[in-house]
Amino acid sequence: MSWNDKNNQNPWGGSGQTPPELDEVIKDFKNKFDGFFGGNKSPGSETRQSIPRGGFKYVFILIVLVWLLSGIYIIDPAERGVVLRFGEFQEETGQGPHWHLPFPIENVSRVNVEQIRTAEIGYRNMVSGDRNFGGNVSSESLMLTKDENMIDAKFAVQYKINVVQDYLFNVANPDMTLRHVLESAIRQVVGKNTMDYVLTEGRTDIADKIKERSQQLLDMYGTGLQITTVNMQDAQPPEQVQDAFSDAVKAREDKQRLINEAQTYANDILPKSRGKAARVLEEARAYKSEVVSKSEGEASRFGQILAEYEKAPEVTQERLFRETMESVFASTSKVVVDSSANSMMYLPLDKLINTRQQNTQIVFKESQQQGNNNGTNSSVLRSREIR
Repeated sequence: MSWNDKNNQNPWGGSGQTPPELDEVIKDFKNKFDGFFGGNKSPGSETRQSIPRGGFKYVFILIVLVWLLSGIYIIDPAERGVVLRFGEFQEETGQGPHWHLPFPIENVSRVNVEQIRTAEIGYRNMVSGDRNFGGNVSSESLMLTKDENMIDAKFAVQYKINVVQDYLFNVANPDMTLRHVLESAIRQVVGKNTMDYVLTEGRTDIADKIKERSQQLLDMYGTGLQITTVNMQDAQPPEQVQDAFSDAVKAREDKQRLINEAQTYANDILPKSRGKAARVLEEARAYKSEVVSKSEGEASRFGQILAEYEKAPEVTQERLFRETMESVFASTSKVVVDSSANSMMYLPLDKLINTRQQNTQIVFKESQQQGNNNGTNSSVLRSREIR
């Protein structure tokens, strides 16, 4: 069935009229739009032409469409969007495309929550376009310590936005509030410590305490800021007393150096003295043990000899005599020969002397062992008696 067949009924209902062609619709819309702006004029027509009735409708639709499209916005990953309706907070949006009621009903404020910001207390860096081109700010850096000394301290603080809604609405100027909070915390912490502690080993501890105290105040005020790091850039006495303070520091360093030298000497001499004393004590103990053992050995030997003497007095007496003569003549180089023997016989005197000396050394070593070990003399005496 043809769409233009007048004999057939329109499939969408109605009076059976055929729909206009697309070209005709576009041409009609163009003529009406041109007529609205005065562009549809014939050569014989008047200069002033009335606006078509349907022109307002198309223009209004176009304006509304553009107005609605102006409400589309995109939030970057590091940002947060805050939607305000007539100045009142509505919602917080994250990254990605979003839409809000266009201006003047709603507007969007973008806040970078990943940006690390810096606050300088006691000094300013040189920044182009700023009135203050760097230098010391004495009104912020000078403060009193616990021991009533003046100190010139400079701090660099890094922070970022933690809660966007609090940052925008709770405090009129959060960054200025942060500076005031930092100055108060710095003076409070420095005022509780001495000057020497601040200038020497207390830098890290003081910075940590300042960060903790400042964060507590910021959370109490609801600024929506979070402090990431606090660094003490510099800490020194005021310029007017730096020379005197340098002399005091040198005297303190000389004192510490002399103390260290004395401690080094003490660490060197005391272990040697303790070692020498311990060696003398050990030698005394060893000598005592040697004398006691030797005396005990001699007493035991005498008792054993007495027992043997009571058993055989003559034999024991002869043996003692021979042992005594052997020990006496062992240290001499003389050789005793029986006169009744042949005087022409050959005697190896050098070998005899060496043999005697060796035997003497062996006997001396055995006597020492007998003195150290009680009870061994009896076995030696018995072996000699058997020989």
